[in-house]
Amino acid sequence: MTLIKTISDFLDGYAPPRLAEDWDNVGLLVGDASQEVDRLMTCLTVTPESVAEAIKSGVGLIVSHHPLPFRPLKRLTTEQTASKLLWDLIRAGVAIYSPHTGFDSAAGGINQSLATRIGLRNIHPLIPMIDDTDGLGSGRIGDCQRLTLGDWIESLKQNFSLSRVQFVGDRGATVSKVAIACGSGGSFLEAAIEAGCDAFLTGETNFHTCLEARARNVSLALLGHYASERFAVEMLANVLAEQFPEIEVWASGQESDPLSWG
Repeated sequence: MTLIKTISDFLDGYAPPRLAEDWDNVGLLVGDASQEVDRLMTCLTVTPESVAEAIKSGVGLIVSHHPLPFRPLKRLTTEQTASKLLWDLIRAGVAIYSPHTGFDSAAGGINQSLATRIGLRNIHPLIPMIDDTDGLGSGRIGDCQRLTLGDWIESLKQNFSLSRVQFVGDRGATVSKVAIACGSGGSFLEAAIEAGCDAFLTGETNFHTCLEARARNVSLALLGHYASERFAVEMLANVLAEQFPEIEVWASGQESDPLSWG
């Protein structure tokens, strides 16, 4: 049997907490590090669906990209969604580990995987860590084959099996230098502009960031928060299964994108 601590130590090395944003909550968030685990499930978010799946399947540890708890809770009752999910998991003896923004920025993390998946070259951090000798940092930036925005959007749709991708910009605009920030990455737009990018790829952002991108002549593509990160949860399940072959590991089969197109 494998201890939660052993898995946590591996994840701390794979997605170092020092890479996480200051506002984040990462690491082992719920559970007993000395507990033994024989089943592990990854998921993007702890939801009623993923919790029910974990409990029904006898999971000992959930590795959830999005942390729970994220903000401090004053009460642990069943009256609010977050606290009820925690209550149900604790009663069932299920621990939670979250790598979140540490995994976003890791050498083999989400942003690096996104950049590689869409074929960028000369990939490096969009915002390098100060005094980091490993060349790590937040977001990614790289060069791509010169395309029109319209053709680039079509390639993204095919790559991620999406029927639609929201975008800002003229379909005839040139895309050749791309910045990436998975999830809700609108705050990275200014860094993308300063780096001389003509396109920026993220999951979601607000209306005013879209307006700013248009005003600054930077093409913006929005995959959707779920699509920009869920693939990495499946990737992480494979990594953990290879590292711990004695454990049954899978990515949640019950979670899904809450957003639909009408």
